Amino acid sequence: MMCYITKYNLVVRFGNKDLAKYPFLKEAFSYITKYDFKLEDLDSKDYLHLIYKAAEKIENYLFFGRYEYQINYSKTHETIVQEEVIIFLISLLLIKSISIDAVTKKFALLESMRFEKYLISDLNTADRDDKTIKLILYKIFEDLFSTKILLEVDVYNFYKIRINDYLDHPIAFQEKEWNLINRTLHNGFVYLDGNEIVRLFRNELYLLIIDRIKKMSIDRIPDTIMAISKSIKSRWEQMHPSINAPVYNAVTPPCIQHIYDQISKGENLPHPARLLLGTFLIYSNKTLEEMLELFKRLPDFDEKITRYQLEHLAGKRGNSKRYFVPSCEKIKLENLCYETKICQGISNPTQLIRKKLDI
Repeated sequence: MMCYITKYNLVVRFGNKDLAKYPFLKEAFSYITKYDFKLEDLDSKDYLHLIYKAAEKIENYLFFGRYEYQINYSKTHETIVQEEVIIFLISLLLIKSISIDAVTKKFALLESMRFEKYLISDLNTADRDDKTIKLILYKIFEDLFSTKILLEVDVYNFYKIRINDYLDHPIAFQEKEWNLINRTLHNGFVYLDGNEIVRLFRNELYLLIIDRIKKMSIDRIPDTIMAISKSIKSRWEQMHPSINAPVYNAVTPPCIQHIYDQISKGENLPHPARLLLGTFLIYSNKTLEEMLELFKRLPDFDEKITRYQLEHLAGKRGNSKRYFVPSCEKIKLENLCYETKICQGISNPTQLIRKKLDI
């Protein structure tokens, strides 16, 4: 990476190896636009190996939850960047043509987690000083999110964002820990540590990828890409039939139904929602395998971790303490309550399983 000052602006340029890791940057896209690359070119056999590599990456994301994608650094630097940008574009095309919201969201999450891994590695590289770290973040956030990230020079590994810029990002209104009331504020800035900056990057990139896919307007998708996308779509639909609310023949609590709806749409659940769902399923006498079948629909599903957490909630791990379904009061505090008229007179969602209602 190099940096220089013009009369009016700070100009930051990545090296080719950096650009290959961040193919969504404008500077990376310039490597294919200068050769007048067009989508129709993907019909050529010259691009088959890139189409297959993008398809393999997507299949690993969707069906195995893996994002151990490897960049081939054995070619010339310029070729590496060109190929990674084209693979990224092909990936977006494949997801667009599959046209399933849950697939789009799972792809966006795991793709953003892959880039997050690169960013963590870059920020932790021992031979990079604070100035270089600042430039990496400055370039990425300004290019992608029109946000300036500043390094707090007086406190190691802390960064700051102007409050108005921070409030432009959806994460500021999501989980409670990101609300302004729970942040450190000083002189018009919001302060974040290194881990939080990386999480902000992942969250914003996740939303950006989804937005780019949804806004893609393409007259014709190349035949090879269409054929592969149909195959992936068919496999996904076979593995993910519609969700049936896994409770008794009773009323499903609105807070639980909302979680089912989120899962059906491919949304990723925050920790409090996972805790609520897990304890409710345990209360509903669901087997571990039945619960795993539901949780595996989450974009970041990890069977080993999920199995352990569910067994822990059920009192089969750790101190053998069984966790109970949170009260309605606690659910409201976590912004997970979606109260309707059937909730009148209850203090815990489990009461609806036994309550007889005239609706």
